[in-house]
Amino acid sequence: MAGYKSKKLLAESREGEVRYSLVRLHDGVGDSGPMCQILDPENYQAIEGETRPQLGCGVRVGSYYGRTYAMQDWWQTSPVEEIIEEREDYIKFKTRNSEYIWETF
Repeated sequence: MAGYKSKKLLAESREGEVRYSLVRLHDGVGDSGPMCQILDPENYQAIEGETRPQLGCGVRVGSYYGRTYAMQDWWQTSPVEEIIEEREDYIKFKTRNSEYIWETF
């Protein structure tokens, strides 16, 4: 899991840019990059200026632009149901089906 984040972050690293990481705990999948959007529970559109996971909102982390030929260049969760642990640059939270770790670098 840590190796996955490290490779992705190194591949995109830009000096002075805030980076985000979102990893699902049971299998280590997720994404990292310069984009973090908190998604409105009504319409799943990004909430302007919000970057920290919040109860009831989805979380999307990755890249604003295409890095690969894949269908998506981000990872998105269903709404956050519980915040388990929170620090300045780290939040562990639960959705209906999974637990995630969100971090900033």
